[in-house]
Amino acid sequence: MSVQSKKRILIITNELSPYLEITDFATILNKLSVKTFDSGMEIRVIMPRFGIINERRHRLHEVVRLSGINVVVDKEDHPLLIKVASLPNARLQVYFMDNEDFFKRKTVFRDEQELFHDDNAERLIFFCKSALEIVKKFGWPPEVIHCHGWMTSLIPMFLKTAYKKEPVFVHSKSIFTAQNPQFPENFGDDFVKKILNSAALKEKDVELFAGANNEALTAGACKYADYVIQGQEDLDKDILAEVKAAKGKKLIPYNPDWMENIDPLFDLYQNLTED
Repeated sequence: MSVQSKKRILIITNELSPYLEITDFATILNKLSVKTFDSGMEIRVIMPRFGIINERRHRLHEVVRLSGINVVVDKEDHPLLIKVASLPNARLQVYFMDNEDFFKRKTVFRDEQELFHDDNAERLIFFCKSALEIVKKFGWPPEVIHCHGWMTSLIPMFLKTAYKKEPVFVHSKSIFTAQNPQFPENFGDDFVKKILNSAALKEKDVELFAGANNEALTAGACKYADYVIQGQEDLDKDILAEVKAAKGKKLIPYNPDWMENIDPLFDLYQNLTED
């Protein structure tokens, strides 16, 4: 397979084994990434550089030529640092989006007292925009963009709105892993305003996110994604109903064997790159 003919898969996730494991999908995505790479496709993975990720152990290093971008979040510029590591037992690259204000802390979504970080909304927006901005800088157009985790939930919407005319994303198909809510907190009444202040969007683009909670993030992501993976067997019935009712939406049903056999998910990647 020549370099020019290789299909490109991009995974954007807030968890990936061995760096951070929140759900079983951290391991599933690891196996899926390796299998995709071994198949001859080009694959890159993007995730946040949470402070609990040990840079020395995992051999992260800054990519100076890619760093230096400023990402606008709620009308404020935030510098983006890019770090990279090679996934153990594979030669594929994992890119870590870093920012001292958002990710230096040694916690993930909650502080030492188990309180939800009060800037998680800004961290969400920053990560989603950072992931897309760095792909633009790569000049690397992916056929498939698989979004996993609530911190990726704005990406399917951005791809259909603010970034829809970007050449690198014109032919991209998005997948979102739908899971049950992982936090009960609310981002606040100004959440939608913060999104609108961060990108060229219309109010109708973000209306599904107005609930400003985990359920709203999932609903919005499912609306805009081209494909939705049922990430849990007991996924909320309302979410399932909305996905099944959406015109042109394709649902990938939950499979209890994914942990041992990721072939069905790999087949989805293959099928989407052949369309």
